[in-house]
Amino acid sequence: MPRELFIAVNRLLSPPNLREVFEAYIKQALAQEIDRIAAYYSERNGDFWVAVQSDRVVGTFGLERASSEAMELRRMYVDPAARRAGIGRRMLCFAEEECRRRGAARLDLSTAEIQEAALALYRNAGYRLVREEIAETASNKTVGAGLRRFHFEKRL
Repeated sequence: MPRELFIAVNRLLSPPNLREVFEAYIKQALAQEIDRIAAYYSERNGDFWVAVQSDRVVGTFGLERASSEAMELRRMYVDPAARRAGIGRRMLCFAEEECRRRGAARLDLSTAEIQEAALALYRNAGYRLVREEIAETASNKTVGAGLRRFHFEKRL
């Protein structure tokens, strides 16, 4: 279920000129992370959650330990058909509370320039931009392809 949402959202985000790059990213992220969610997040002292509405997964996010004082928000996706209903904001608030519960003083996250709604959500929720980068290399965390990434943090 998180797998299908991950694939669908990333295919929707993909600009036409980067379809092949996104498909390679999807394949890499599935193999390294999504298809082994429990193990992946356990290895990183974190966890993964889904938001369910009418027996359907409408949102996902994960948290992994970034440092002794911080957690990193990962894989925050909301089903396009369920957007503008506050699901993303509620998941973000839950993630912040979970970080506090785990003793983290800060929540870090990053997102790409093509995720305009996510950028607005994080800024409106009090996240501070700490750096920008052009991601050239693909990994399970970024498509690469020269996309601009924005790194944010929030003190909890």
